Amino acid sequence: MSEYHVPVLLDESVSALDIKSNGIYVDATFGGGGHSREILNRLGPDGRLISFDRDTDAIGNAPDDKRLILVHNNFRFVENFVRYNGYNGVDGILADLGVSSHQFNSGERGFSFRFDAPLDMRMNQKAQKNAAQIVNGYTQEDLTRIFKLYGEIDKPWRAAEFICKARAIAPIETTGQLSKAVEKMYNQQTEHKFLAKLYQALRIEVNMEMQALEEFLKGALTILKSGGRLSVITYHSLEDRMVKNFMKTGNTEGEVKKDFYGKIESPFEIITRKPIVPTEEEISSNTRSRSAKLRVAAKI
Repeated sequence: MSEYHVPVLLDESVSALDIKSNGIYVDATFGGGGHSREILNRLGPDGRLISFDRDTDAIGNAPDDKRLILVHNNFRFVENFVRYNGYNGVDGILADLGVSSHQFNSGERGFSFRFDAPLDMRMNQKAQKNAAQIVNGYTQEDLTRIFKLYGEIDKPWRAAEFICKARAIAPIETTGQLSKAVEKMYNQQTEHKFLAKLYQALRIEVNMEMQALEEFLKGALTILKSGGRLSVITYHSLEDRMVKNFMKTGNTEGEVKKDFYGKIESPFEIITRKPIVPTEEEISSNTRSRSAKLRVAAKI
């Protein structure tokens, strides 16, 4: 396993792809390369794996394998890449939507409130918008919106109000300054849970994660061959709801369409009626896996 990132639900998510020796597969979130390496282990010499990651740090983890095509780009462009390069569909797609351990543990990246570091949170370090620009530039109403929508924070307007009052005195440029600005929102018992939600909301906004996930899911449906598997690991309710809706109905809103006989019309056959979650053993060895849920579907 890579020290960069410990892959979550490794065997379960890769086995769900039902890999063919000569198949073409996509790892939409390369990260430390753990899932990609396991897919390569199960592929034959004529198989192919296309892996995506927008983080420059992740690209350095690529194994030397001629069957691997590593794409330095957002997974939202999966359909464009596959079509442009002449592949007539793929046999399976895996996506682990979690932030990598490397990103959380690199204090200078600003993903974690455990470090006092610049407010960055960009997965693509060449992207223009970072967390500091959002914290200091968004209106109080827009901050309230993202804290409510992406963080599901209780009383999001209060968090936005505290931030606006603090930045009126001096710009909020570090994680430490942000945590202090909202310190009246939590106590010693609730600090970790509250800040985790706040930082999640900012990270999702910085990286446009929900918009990227929606585009990825639509593209995945288009390029999957009939019978091809979609294996997705989620970590919070927003993305899990979107994946669940898409697999059930073929749209991210969960809008149900029924045929003449009242049967739900969907482009997928659900493989996992209930999401697969990590074992107690995995959680004890990798606490970041505790909120993971794996959902799998096959294109009809």
